[in-house]
Amino acid sequence: MKIIYFLFFIFFINTSIFSQELVCSLKDKEAFETKIIEIDGLLEKEFGKTITSVGKTFLGTPYVARTLEVNESEPLVINFQGLDCTTYVENVLAFSLLLKNEKTDFTDFTKILENIRYKDGKRNSYASRLHYFSEWIANNEKKGLLKNITSEIGGIEIHKKIDFMSTHRELYPFLKNNDANYTKIKASEEFLNNEAICILEQGQIKANEYLIKSGDIIALTTSIKGLDITHTGIAVREKDGRIHLLHASSSGEVKISQEPLVEYLKKIKNNTGIMVCRPL
Repeated sequence: MKIIYFLFFIFFINTSIFSQELVCSLKDKEAFETKIIEIDGLLEKEFGKTITSVGKTFLGTPYVARTLEVNESEPLVINFQGLDCTTYVENVLAFSLLLKNEKTDFTDFTKILENIRYKDGKRNSYASRLHYFSEWIANNEKKGLLKNITSEIGGIEIHKKIDFMSTHRELYPFLKNNDANYTKIKASEEFLNNEAICILEQGQIKANEYLIKSGDIIALTTSIKGLDITHTGIAVREKDGRIHLLHASSSGEVKISQEPLVEYLKKIKNNTGIMVCRPL
């Protein structure tokens, strides 16, 4: 029995890096090294083009939800094997910033990713993660990583009560039985409820599409009660001259929408429009 346990232990430590600070399989560490080689030379003077080029290197990556829900200690999760819409955008932005900063080290990548994913770049609990994407945008704008340009391209301000997480507490494993996390999430919601959300309404997107650039981050707004954003991705102008969505699609994998963004949105129930932010 001791021999079996020892062999299992050796297998475990050789296939994953798992601690309170970091969760990353050796397969993902190897994928990082491969990605560094793959993106070499993709840095462009126009940062949006860098974002798009890096984003396309993930095409075909499987869509996997809830990869960050590991344990209550909230380690930094590195996972390139499966991405949801938010972790896709975060990883593309992190690799693009790594290029911009002329870095190739894994530790530098983890610091950039942590800064993007967490409120004010400080990871200290489940509630420190930027769960609501409108807060993700606002906080990363505060950090100087991007600019919310929605108002500049025809957006209008709206006020909407955001409380989906607190009113659906049972859906979130590290929220339903943790009062400290619940209180902090309520505080995030209170912050959002004191701020207007600027959206480019669905009916106004086509007229203002020319103002959207490849590499802009697109967040899909919704009429669902208590929720701000249902999906996110990256704008890419295709050969037809139209903006399409490069995204981790819940239908299966990272892909580029076949239809232009305007037509794509019309098929999404409860969609009201978009928010647009430009990485800096």
